[in-house]
Amino acid sequence: IMARSGGDALKIQENVFRGHRERVFDGNWPPLEHGGEHESVKADRFGGDVSWISQIPQCVVFTPSIDEFKDPLAYISSISPLASKYGICKIIPPILPSVPAGRVLMKEKSGFKFSTRVQPMSLSDWDSDNNKVTFLTSAQRYTFSEFEKMANKFHSRRFSTAAIQPPLFVEAEFWKEMLAGKSDHIQYASDVDGSAFSSSPADPLASSNWNLKIVSSLPKSILRLLETIIPGVTEPMLYIGMLFSMFAWHVEDHYLYSINYHHCGAPKTWYGVPGEAAQRFESVVKEEIYAEKLLSEHGQGAAYDLLIGKTTMFPPNILVKHGVPVYKAVQAPGEYVLTFPRSYHAGFSHGFNCGEAVNFAMADWFPFGAAACRRYSLLNRMPLLPHEELLWREAQGLDASDNEKKQNAESLMQMPVKSAFVQLMAFQHKVRWLLKERGAAIYTSLAAPINIPCSLCKHMCYVSFLTCKCFPEPTCLNHAQEMRKCQCGKERQVFLHRDIKKMDAVALRFQTVVSPLPVVDDGMVFDSALLEEDFLDGEEYSGYVPFDNIDAPDLESPIIFGSSVVTTNSDADADAKKSVDTCVNKAPVSAKSFDCFVLI
Repeated sequence: IMARSGGDALKIQENVFRGHRERVFDGNWPPLEHGGEHESVKADRFGGDVSWISQIPQCVVFTPSIDEFKDPLAYISSISPLASKYGICKIIPPILPSVPAGRVLMKEKSGFKFSTRVQPMSLSDWDSDNNKVTFLTSAQRYTFSEFEKMANKFHSRRFSTAAIQPPLFVEAEFWKEMLAGKSDHIQYASDVDGSAFSSSPADPLASSNWNLKIVSSLPKSILRLLETIIPGVTEPMLYIGMLFSMFAWHVEDHYLYSINYHHCGAPKTWYGVPGEAAQRFESVVKEEIYAEKLLSEHGQGAAYDLLIGKTTMFPPNILVKHGVPVYKAVQAPGEYVLTFPRSYHAGFSHGFNCGEAVNFAMADWFPFGAAACRRYSLLNRMPLLPHEELLWREAQGLDASDNEKKQNAESLMQMPVKSAFVQLMAFQHKVRWLLKERGAAIYTSLAAPINIPCSLCKHMCYVSFLTCKCFPEPTCLNHAQEMRKCQCGKERQVFLHRDIKKMDAVALRFQTVVSPLPVVDDGMVFDSALLEEDFLDGEEYSGYVPFDNIDAPDLESPIIFGSSVVTTNSDADADAKKSVDTCVNKAPVSAKSFDCFVLI
């Protein structure tokens, strides 16, 4: 089971390969610097007046019919051209559950308990490591009813009643509290394993395809191809909140879609920024939220790392002030909220409530997924999803459908898959050809495929990777500077996926029907070792023929990096073994910390 990125800011990283250990909240919140001049500066920075809350426009709301509601992903595809312009949208379903979430969590799930994260009711200055926000894990564990009692007690103290208050009133009170910077803190049970959809076949919503436990495995879902469970991504997680529990500004892992269902309790206010405005959002955060001193201390990419931590909260009026579109939704029980690829979003609870969320992806997600992978490479972060593998497996299925003459409107919706696959394979083929021209030995492995992290950027290599004396650990084909500097020539070896000929053939067939993909710029403009566009142009490509055959002898046996090397018999295998032997002997300790690398 892999872990999503949401907890990165909550944990102290011990070893990138050995997991994490939790920091636990002991009930003593560190003192906050506030009052007087500090509060005045913060009010000037964000605007002490909260009248702007009534000026944030509402997102679009959809009310599908029973017939439209049958197929979630088909319906979402139909509304996406309009809804994605808002970043978020609300869907009010035509049916409701018959089994309440409380009954599911207290009766159907015997012994269900959870811990919470403690959130300060204050806006950070983000000017030093000491002023970065951290949501610590509480040592206390609650049952569902225990947390409800605690949350209602807090709500009654704050408003002199446990009754739900008008949304605009609660929104104003939330931002007044945050701007005041008091030392109060609240609790939020986020990323709790499990689901509140009933297992009863008599429950109409739980028995539908809108049950979040099955969304990622639906036929049109790209994530159905994953063989690894990722809680919160492929399986839903619960979010149990109280008055002012917040989810800070963030974008989903790999720029995936998310679907969120509100099971019970008080409403939630959501803010969403359209994906097309993501770069403008990030520019405002870098210039207006994070202090230059903090960013300069942590190097290039620091702002993106901080955002990935999901603890950056600030009022949306600062975005509006700088021309970034922001839309709002007030989600009530029984309603879904969708977030679209690369759409930043944030929000808070109006009182005790329980929600549930999961990610999913459709064909139009692939360009966003590729941009997310590039960003993770620039930040040297291990990705959650094997992007190249997902793209190849989906492309294979579409190619088989094409061969069966199943062209229809649905197949046209899959065009982004074909375009993304042609783009990937055209890049791979062109770089492979150049490496061959420069003397590299190229092999096709017949071993079982596996994703191998690039030693330079952690990109998951599925189609190919290379090794040489300069970089004995496997690297991806995305590093132009290293390729230019490397003088290994024939001692540089490229290893290809066993299906490389099929991949090239499928890409060649797709090439005749695809249209250009929308450009999803990662927005990260700084020095990096990743491939520059001009590397694929110039005189050295004068003899290049797209998808022409490039000789790559088969390796009949798998070669293992790490504690042992498999002895092989063929000449190609023997040459590859010699290279790997050198890699293992010269590799630094970090390379040997992997259990093994198996050539794909």
